[in-house]
Amino acid sequence: MWHILGAGSLGSLWAVRLARAGVPVQLILRDSTRLAAYQRAGGLTLVERGNARLYPLPAQTAADPTPIQRLLVACKAYDAEAAVAQLAPRLTADAELLLLQNGLGSQDSVAARVPHARCILACSTEGAFRDGDFRVVFAGHGHTWLGDPRDLSAPAWLDDLQRSGIVHDWSLDILSRLWRKLALNCAINPLTVLYDCRNGGLAEHPAEVATLCAELSELLHTCGQPSAASDLHDDVLRVIQATAANYSSMHQDVAQGRRTEIAYLLGHACAAARRHRLVLPHLDTLHARLLNHLQARRLPSH
Repeated sequence: MWHILGAGSLGSLWAVRLARAGVPVQLILRDSTRLAAYQRAGGLTLVERGNARLYPLPAQTAADPTPIQRLLVACKAYDAEAAVAQLAPRLTADAELLLLQNGLGSQDSVAARVPHARCILACSTEGAFRDGDFRVVFAGHGHTWLGDPRDLSAPAWLDDLQRSGIVHDWSLDILSRLWRKLALNCAINPLTVLYDCRNGGLAEHPAEVATLCAELSELLHTCGQPSAASDLHDDVLRVIQATAANYSSMHQDVAQGRRTEIAYLLGHACAAARRHRLVLPHLDTLHARLLNHLQARRLPSH
């Protein structure tokens, strides 16, 4: 049984694909109000290639007493620790958690909350977004890397992902993947918010992008992640071009008045630089500008 915490875009996408491959899944929703709303909706709706289909998957709340052996944590980075703490009494002695959070920092907090559980980290490039309550649009097939820095052995349940069509690899260096994705996000997302533009709009700010990439590369080397720094600027330019028509996830959050994951992206990068006594003036300035921007819109800055 896969218990899936978080019925957002990625959590719903995984839940539907696992279930239709015959893998038993159980959604865990925030409270009885959300559960009632889910039951009124009749299940999760997945839109693929313009076709919408309803999947009436079973759901429960965190208060349900059923033991949990395998838990996919698909909520936002800032909600992950508290959500997992609520479920901690239900975790079995051999429980495994698969953490699908953006950025870095939340994974360590979750692991500290449930020290007996195995925490597997994930880095995904899959595209999905919600266009309604319990309704998700599958925007583009991507790739998911999974790994465990403390135990390099691959779990047997990767077969479930294979059957479900979730394209994945078991990575022996998942932290490098996560640092690389964090650096890409730091170079792109904050600027799209500050300039209120699609990703492609950053082509008009080449010097700023290049300077940020240089500082982020320095940070990655200092943090012991040289492979994550390799050709970072070229990769950032490639992503900007390939996703030119898209709004970044952080831009979407700000535009819709939602809390961002800044603390686990740019905030984490700046905190790591301070720990290493590394002076990165452009990254610090970007962080300060973004914090001011969020505060001016009465959005949380952490």
